[in-house]
Amino acid sequence: MLQLPIMSQSENKKELISKFAIREGDTGSMDVQVALLSDRINALTEHLKANKQDHTTRRALLRLTARRRRYLSYLDREDHTRYAKLVSSLGLRR
Repeated sequence: MLQLPIMSQSENKKELISKFAIREGDTGSMDVQVALLSDRINALTEHLKANKQDHTTRRALLRLTARRRRYLSYLDREDHTRYAKLVSSLGLRR
Protein backbone atom coordinates (compact mmCIF):
# COMPACT_ATOMS: atom_id res chain seq x y z
CA MET A 1 0.00 0.00 0.00
CA LEU A 2 1.28 3.46 -0.84
CA GLN A 3 2.14 5.60 2.13
CA LEU A 4 0.92 9.17 2.01
CA PRO A 5 3.51 11.90 2.41
CA ILE A 6 3.23 14.42 5.23
CA MET A 7 0.72 16.49 3.28
CA SER A 8 -2.34 14.75 1.86
CA GLN A 9 -2.48 13.86 -1.80
CA SER A 10 -5.15 16.44 -2.58
CA GLU A 11 -3.13 19.22 -0.93
CA ASN A 12 -0.03 18.10 -2.81
CA LYS A 13 -1.97 18.06 -6.08
CA LYS A 14 -3.36 21.56 -5.48
CA GLU A 15 0.14 22.84 -4.72
CA LEU A 16 1.54 21.35 -7.92
CA ILE A 17 -1.32 22.78 -9.98
CA SER A 18 -0.85 26.25 -8.54
CA LYS A 19 2.93 26.09 -9.10
CA PHE A 20 2.82 24.95 -12.74
CA ALA A 21 -0.44 26.54 -13.94
CA ILE A 22 -0.07 28.92 -16.85
CA ARG A 23 -3.14 30.97 -15.91
CA GLU A 24 -5.77 31.04 -13.16
CA GLY A 25 -7.90 27.90 -13.07
CA ASP A 26 -5.52 25.98 -15.33
CA THR A 27 -5.56 22.25 -14.63
CA GLY A 28 -5.09 20.73 -18.07
CA SER A 29 -2.04 22.36 -19.62
CA MET A 30 0.91 20.17 -20.51
CA ASP A 31 2.97 21.75 -17.74
CA VAL A 32 0.46 20.78 -15.06
CA GLN A 33 -0.10 17.31 -16.49
CA VAL A 34 3.63 16.55 -16.65
CA ALA A 35 4.11 17.81 -13.08
CA LEU A 36 1.28 15.61 -11.79
CA LEU A 37 2.59 12.60 -13.70
CA SER A 38 6.08 13.20 -12.32
CA ASP A 39 4.70 13.27 -8.79
CA ARG A 40 2.88 9.98 -9.34
CA ILE A 41 5.97 8.44 -10.95
CA ASN A 42 8.11 9.43 -7.96
CA ALA A 43 5.58 7.93 -5.53
CA LEU A 44 5.42 4.66 -7.47
CA THR A 45 9.21 4.50 -7.70
CA GLU A 46 9.47 4.76 -3.91
CA HIS A 47 6.78 2.08 -3.56
CA LEU A 48 8.67 -0.26 -5.88
CA LYS A 49 11.90 0.17 -3.94
CA ALA A 50 10.16 -1.38 -0.94
CA ASN A 51 8.05 -3.89 -2.92
CA LYS A 52 10.26 -5.37 -5.61
CA GLN A 53 7.81 -8.12 -6.56
CA ASP A 54 4.89 -5.80 -7.33
CA HIS A 55 4.83 -6.31 -11.10
CA THR A 56 1.42 -4.73 -11.63
CA THR A 57 2.66 -1.44 -10.20
CA ARG A 58 5.83 -1.75 -12.27
CA ARG A 59 3.72 -2.02 -15.42
CA ALA A 60 1.66 1.00 -14.37
CA LEU A 61 4.89 2.92 -13.78
CA LEU A 62 6.08 2.10 -17.30
CA ARG A 63 2.79 3.35 -18.75
CA LEU A 64 3.04 6.61 -16.78
CA THR A 65 6.63 7.24 -17.86
CA ALA A 66 5.70 6.60 -21.49
CA ARG A 67 2.80 9.06 -21.24
CA ARG A 68 5.06 11.68 -19.65
CA ARG A 69 7.64 11.14 -22.41
CA ARG A 70 4.96 11.70 -25.09
CA TYR A 71 3.73 14.87 -23.35
CA LEU A 72 7.27 16.21 -23.08
CA SER A 73 7.98 15.43 -26.73
CA TYR A 74 4.86 17.33 -27.73
CA LEU A 75 5.80 20.28 -25.55
CA ASP A 76 9.34 20.29 -26.97
CA ARG A 77 7.96 20.47 -30.51
CA GLU A 78 5.40 23.18 -29.74
CA ASP A 79 7.23 25.48 -27.31
CA HIS A 80 10.85 24.66 -26.53
CA THR A 81 11.31 27.41 -23.94
CA ARG A 82 8.38 26.13 -21.83
CA TYR A 83 9.76 22.61 -22.24
CA ALA A 84 13.24 23.60 -21.04
CA LYS A 85 11.82 25.54 -18.09
CA LEU A 86 9.58 22.61 -17.08
CA VAL A 87 12.33 19.99 -17.32
CA SER A 88 14.70 22.10 -15.24
CA SER A 89 12.08 22.90 -12.58
CA LEU A 90 11.10 19.24 -12.23
CA GLY A 91 14.71 18.08 -12.27
CA LEU A 92 14.20 15.58 -15.09
CA ARG A 93 17.20 14.10 -16.90
CA ARG A 94 15.96 14.75 -20.39
